[in-house]
Parts: sequence; C-alpha cells; structure tokens
Amino acid sequence: MKKWVLLATALAMVSGSAFAADMPLKAVKAPPPAPFDPWDIAFGSAIMSDYVFRGVTQSNHMPSVTAYFEPRYNVNKDLQLYIGTSTESISFANRAAAEVDVYGGIRPTFGAAAFDFGVWGYLYPGGNCADNVIAANGMPGGGVCPVSTQTIFLADGNVMKKDVNFFEGYAKFNYTINDNWAFGLNEYYSPNFLNSGAWGNYSSITGKYTAPSTVFGSSGIGMYVSGEFGRQWLGTTDSFYAVAGFPNGIKYADYNTWNVGIGFTYKVFTLDLRYSDSNLSKGDCFAFTSTFDGSGLNNVTPINPGGVGSNWCGATGIAKLSVDLTAMANLK
Repeated sequence: MKKWVLLATALAMVSGSAFAADMPLKAVKAPPPAPFDPWDIAFGSAIMSDYVFRGVTQSNHMPSVTAYFEPRYNVNKDLQLYIGTSTESISFANRAAAEVDVYGGIRPTFGAAAFDFGVWGYLYPGGNCADNVIAANGMPGGGVCPVSTQTIFLADGNVMKKDVNFFEGYAKFNYTINDNWAFGLNEYYSPNFLNSGAWGNYSSITGKYTAPSTVFGSSGIGMYVSGEFGRQWLGTTDSFYAVAGFPNGIKYADYNTWNVGIGFTYKVFTLDLRYSDSNLSKGDCFAFTSTFDGSGLNNVTPINPGGVGSNWCGATGIAKLSVDLTAMANLK
C-alpha cells in the first residue's frame, strides 16, 4: 500500500509539472517606445579673435562675436530639412557693423556619406553713404552721396556700395571613413558676389582627424585637427568699380586660400586655434575688399593702378571659443 501511495504521488508531480510547462506564460507589458519627435533645434554662440571668411577678414582683424539658431525637421534618420539664421559682428568699409545670414536646405545621408544642399543669404544692414571725407581727398561732392550711387568714398581713395547683400547656392559632401577620419568637398556659387556685379564660385576640400577618446583619459576632453584648401573664382564687376583702363568694371583676381588648426572639445564647448592665409596680393586685396585703411603706393596691379595695398587677405591666427547645443541632446 505504501508503494502505491508513493507511486501515485510521483505521477501527480510529473503530470503537474508537464501541465505547468504547457501553460502560457503571463504576458509582461514592455514600456511603450518613445514617440518619434522629428523636430529639433540647434543653436549656439562664439567669440573669435578675428572673423575670417575664405581667407579675408570681415572684422578688420579685430575680435568678433556670433550666434546662430537653426530649427530642423527630421523626415527620418537619413533625411533632414532645416532653416537657420546667424549673426556676426563685422567692420566693413561701408560702415556696416553686422552680417545677418539667412539660410535653408536639405541634408540627405547615405551610410557614411552625408550631403547638404541649400541657399545662403548674406545681409549687411547699416551700410551707408556718409561721405564726410571727399573734400579732404580732392574728390567732387561732399556730405551725403546720392542714393543712386549707393556708395561711400573712403579716405584711402577706395569706394564701396551701400548695399552689398548677396546670396549663394551651395552643395556639400562629407564622408566619414571611421571614428577618426572624415573628408569633405564644398561648392558655393553666387551670380552677384557682394552685389558687385561679378559672379563668384568657391570650391574647397576639407579634412578632419578626431583623436581617440582615450587620449585625455576619462576627463571628457576631445581633440581634433582639421584643415581646408579652397579656391575663389570671381568674375567682372559692374561699372561702379571701374578704374583707369577698365571703364566697364574690373576683373577681380581669383585666389587660393587655406587654413589649418587644432581644436579641443568639452561637453558643448569647443576651443579652436587656427592659421589662415591666401595668395591674394595686397594690391588685388585692396581692390576686392574696398579696405578703408589701405596703405602704401607700391602695390600696383592691373585692377589697382593707384597701388594702395590691404592686409585684409594675408596670414592671420584665429582663436575661437564656441558653444553648440541641440534641444534633443541638451535640453531634455
């Protein structure tokens, strides 16, 4: 009898275990996935020792501040639409003290290849025709120049239009080889560069090496080395910028420009130390920039018979401290 009881107990245990194994497990609710938010905003600001644009200072080799604001819409992880605006302090010959940029475009990505296509508008409010140095230079007129000329005559004999606003279309390509290396190509075109009447085309190649995160241990500091080589092609201006021998306008000189620098990053901060230069001569630089503080008389070129020179296109060092954030990454 005892044996039968033990056998019955064993069978019950086995059958119970089998029955339990056949029962469906109770469903455990997983947390719902976070809803996809396609909207983002990038914004930031910076202070720099010199604002250099394609090898030419825009701030008369003086410090400049800048800020930007860029709303973005991510159609999916590989396609982004964006618009933006930025402002930089400048020192132009027509007395404009600010550059206001308005831009927009599309950024498609295919694996390691990232593209960027858009239009960029450059606005320079504050340009004026104040002309209180004409008499001192023996030039006709005085006071405020006529609106039709839209110009300012400068103490060094140069001139600049009041309105130098213009726009460019651009295409950019960046290829990320790995966590350390990336290269890029850039192309910009304007039918009326700086409202001079001359077309402008700028092409460049860029490279960037990002050091491994272990270089500075666990400090959170990152480091990179980057550089760019570009060429600016320019057309012929309208007759406003005519000189002796070129009554219909001057053919701006094409030139090469390059820069190389090292940067350090920490969270949202970047310190960039850079060297910039170009091969544009002082005489052609003076004709191109309308520098208000040109000097010398021995920098004669076909488009600058007066020989006054400018140092706005020469070698310079730039230190820039910037902060860059996005709403998704930094404001959650």
